[in-house]
Amino acid sequence: MKKVLIITYYWPPSGGAGVQRVLKLAKYFRSVGWEPVIFTADEAEYPITDQSLFKDIPEGVTVLKQKIWEPYTLYKKFIGQKKEQKVYSGFMTDKKPSLAQKLSVFIRGNFFIPDARMFWIKPSVKYLIEELKKNPVDVMISSGPPHSTHLIAKGVKAKLNIPWIADFRDPWTNIDFYDQLKLTVLADAKHKRLEKSVLAKADKVVTVSWSWADDFRKIINRDIEVITNGFDEDDFSSSAPKPETKFVMAHIGSLNADRNQPVLWNALSELLKENSEFKKDLVIRLVGKNDFSVNQSIEASGLKQNLDCIDYLPHSEVVVLQQSAAVLMLLLNNTPNIKGIIPGKLFEYLAAGNPILVVGNPTGDSARIVNETNAGAICDFDEKEKMKSAILNFYTDWKSGKKKNYNPAIEKYSRKKIAAHFSILLNEITSS
Repeated sequence: MKKVLIITYYWPPSGGAGVQRVLKLAKYFRSVGWEPVIFTADEAEYPITDQSLFKDIPEGVTVLKQKIWEPYTLYKKFIGQKKEQKVYSGFMTDKKPSLAQKLSVFIRGNFFIPDARMFWIKPSVKYLIEELKKNPVDVMISSGPPHSTHLIAKGVKAKLNIPWIADFRDPWTNIDFYDQLKLTVLADAKHKRLEKSVLAKADKVVTVSWSWADDFRKIINRDIEVITNGFDEDDFSSSAPKPETKFVMAHIGSLNADRNQPVLWNALSELLKENSEFKKDLVIRLVGKNDFSVNQSIEASGLKQNLDCIDYLPHSEVVVLQQSAAVLMLLLNNTPNIKGIIPGKLFEYLAAGNPILVVGNPTGDSARIVNETNAGAICDFDEKEKMKSAILNFYTDWKSGKKKNYNPAIEKYSRKKIAAHFSILLNEITSS
């Protein structure tokens, strides 16, 4: 069986969205004729850990590790954060950012290029060159962000000429918070130069949405493959949990300031005033870290009594919650690159089978998938009346006990199909 080296920062015990794609690829690659070999960070400082994900690691898989130094201890001292506290991505904070935090954003963007894992690049390249001379592989996949993984793969390819797929789970210079990094002209140019070098040197470039593929094509004139994220059928194979006795509108994952939806909170507030039954039944369940602005908006809308916040749940419990909720909320970033954002949770929402309320660009890639699978309602950021109408329709269906309808259109988004799609690219670049 041919071997594929997967270069990833995120690997169990890492939890959260970043680990899912590579973990599920590793789980299913053998079924499509490829033996995965994992290269990851030793003693990484993950913001979230999830022991339940170890069950998905294929038995006997080779996991190579290189020790990593990350500047988070210095960062925590600088902003006055306790050593045991976690550092979250996306500029999310549970209170108003301090001057030190604002200054740290400038330092992060201008001195840690491409990211805070930059010190892992050179030792990893050196380690992998020696390791792969002794135990060769047929092809590599680098998974970013962090985009340091792509630079590791680029360094290895330069020495060993191993075919390489650069897989972008998120953009680089087009990521939603790029304009918040307070970059100097020189730093911006370096980010863009490194990004373009990866796009040029990789044998194949993959990303997870059609709009982001278009954005990469504007940077470099070459083919960009789209392989979306997906859902793992195994996660949903057990019997469905009992539905909630309350009308639970659930959101899974972090809510940073760009994903805060004041118009939605106002729409729900008005529904509470207009419908006493709805007021008694509604539970807004947010699973994950929330920016302080989210909590402020919800409280200002008078929804605090209906709010249920859960900091984190293991993925196995998240799947149960998704299946038992009445409505699953997909709250998208109100940022310039909104069209390409397809959160990984969308595919699990589809598998859970409950209606999805999307708040975001109605012509974006997430809306495209929800429309093609007839999975819910899409409302633009300011469409309050449309939100109210959609929520009331969902509520009426829930009160009447309407059953879920399975849609076979979602099957192409299974993790097995995603692995098969990747295997086609792997076969192409190793047979040429």
